[in-house]
Amino acid sequence: MVIKPTKAVDQHLKILDLSINKLQGAIPPCLGNLTSIVQDGLEVRENVHNLESADVFLGTYVDRSMIKWQGSECEFGSTIELVKIINLSSNNLTGKIPDELTDLHKLIALNLSMNTLVGEIPSNIGQMKELLILDLSRNNLRGGLPSSMSQMTLLNYLDVSYNSLSGRIPSSTQLQSFDPSRYTGNAGLCGLPLPKYCPGDKELEGPTVASENMDDGEERWFYIGGATGFVTGFWMVCIALIVNRRGRHAFFHVMNSLENWVYVKVMVFIAKVRRVSHPKFYGYKYGIVKCNALLSFKSV
Repeated sequence: MVIKPTKAVDQHLKILDLSINKLQGAIPPCLGNLTSIVQDGLEVRENVHNLESADVFLGTYVDRSMIKWQGSECEFGSTIELVKIINLSSNNLTGKIPDELTDLHKLIALNLSMNTLVGEIPSNIGQMKELLILDLSRNNLRGGLPSSMSQMTLLNYLDVSYNSLSGRIPSSTQLQSFDPSRYTGNAGLCGLPLPKYCPGDKELEGPTVASENMDDGEERWFYIGGATGFVTGFWMVCIALIVNRRGRHAFFHVMNSLENWVYVKVMVFIAKVRRVSHPKFYGYKYGIVKCNALLSFKSV
């Protein structure tokens, strides 16, 4: 079955769900004429209807609809009048995405996934600023992600995986917040949130586990290398002292001199502390201790 182009489109049509069918051909540009999705200020009708039979009032009812929302089936009732959705997923649609679709400024969900659409994503798709959901996955789209997508600040679900897209992912708060799996299957895409650098990039901003934390294997080899280096260096010093007699004597002479110097400094400091606390009693004794310490140092 083919979706036939027509100019007669119901201005009150807000939900168009033709998913999981066997539709073929191109998406008709006339979908851009859905007035209720294009304009502001149209009356929002109350979702309560009268049930009558042969002019006999039988009661009221509320329209309800099960809609696939962000990958899950959700039921909409009282808020269904606010829902503006086009879902043409899981068909055999071909051709390009019509530029006219981007005129649907008030559309909140567009799902064209699992078709065989070709060409590039419309460059002015960023003017669909009310979009919350955009799913273009599993098509044959090529080219880059339009820079205007950085203006889609309300977008909270995006999936462009498994196409033939390439180039840098536009910089914006939204586009970098999605999981990298939403971009997978596009070998030419680069930039955050993907771990792939773009040409000319020196460093990707943003934390990556591999760059900040060593795994268990790296940490184990770090400690093994440190221990091996310490043991090797220690034994090299020991062997050098054993083989070189002159060096060994010089080393021990320096160590003895250092020991005596530390001993003198400690004893003098202790004597000073005692003299401050008992100046009369330790005055004479301090002179003896200092002299003895100095004589001991000079005798080395």
